[in-house]
Formats: sequence, structure tokens, C-alpha cells
Amino acid sequence: MNLYPPLHAHIEQALALPISEERQAVLQVLIDYIQKKIDQDQVINLNFICTHNSRRSQFSQIWGKVAAEYYGIDVNSFSGGVEVTAFNERAVASIKRFGFKVSKDGESNPKYFVFYSDDAHPIVTFSKMYDDAANAPSAFAAIMTCSHADENCPFIPGAEARIPVRYEDPKAFDDTDQEAIKYDERSLQIGSEMLFVFSKIVKVTN
Repeated sequence: MNLYPPLHAHIEQALALPISEERQAVLQVLIDYIQKKIDQDQVINLNFICTHNSRRSQFSQIWGKVAAEYYGIDVNSFSGGVEVTAFNERAVASIKRFGFKVSKDGESNPKYFVFYSDDAHPIVTFSKMYDDAANAPSAFAAIMTCSHADENCPFIPGAEARIPVRYEDPKAFDDTDQEAIKYDERSLQIGSEMLFVFSKIVKVTN
């Protein structure tokens, strides 16, 4: 997998970030889920869920797929919400700064095609309900990336596991002089943690 050089440089930056023991304990639940699927030779479906499916869940879908590819693990990475809005343009701008190549189709809730390598299909992202037809209907882990969705969606149909991995919302810094910094900070944190998760997976060898 030949990652785009600017993206590869940011991955190296993400790999160098420290992850606290408290945060590692949160991520261990996701690690255990993925490892069990690997051990049982089952398809891995991850659905990152946040209320509006516009920022944190989109970052997580993208970084989850890239981190898995980085470590040679086959994963289906999805995202969804409980309301349909749009992939926030500030978050889109952030992933572009990280070296992803992005194309757009549509206007009100456009589909974005996020490229991380010329050797791979793009990640397709847009705001949708967690049970949208584009997502796995069953046998998936529902990874709750925001407190609102986690607390207000007690049941996710089709999920075989529910794993809270909450992140602070960069929306709090919209239209401030810290906007770009805070979006990039959150993206880098999510990238770092997804890379940590997949670095701990032991692949089954035949």
C-alpha cells in the first residue's frame, strides 16, 4: 500500500502521540472485538456512530479504514448517525490538510470520495442514519463516538457489540481563530487511536 507521502508523514506523527492508560483501557474493548473476529476468521464491520454523522464519526470511519490498511487488516469501516446532516466542510478541509485527496458529488448532503492511495478504492463518506443501506445491516460493532448518541441510543439494531469510544466535538471551535487547529487536533487524536488499535491485532497465519 503506497500511501500518499503527505498522509504518510501525518501517520508517522500520529504514531508518535502518547496514549494514556485510561484511554488505552477504553480502546482495549475495541481491540478485543476485532481480535475475536480475526481469530474466528469472520468479516470485521465497524460502524462509527455520532448524532449528526458530520465530524467525529466521519474522522473515525476514515482513520479506521486507513489504520487497518496500514497494518494489513481487512476491515469494512462505516459511519452513521441518528440525524442526517452533511459531512461538515470544516472536517473535510481537515482531512485534506492531512494529505487525503477528496472529490465531491452533490450539494446538500454530498458524497465524498476520500483517497489515501492510488492502489486502493476511495472511502465513500456522507451523512446518513446508522442503519442506512450503505452500512452493514448486522454483525457489526457500533462504536459510539459522541456522548449524545451513546446516551440517547440505548439500542442499535443489528449490532453485535456496542463500544463507547467518545471524542470531544471540534464544533465548539467553529468560526474561531482556533477552528483549523482544533479540527486537526481531533483528527490526529482519532488517527493515533485507530492506529494504536490495529497495531495490537495479531493476524492469524496459516
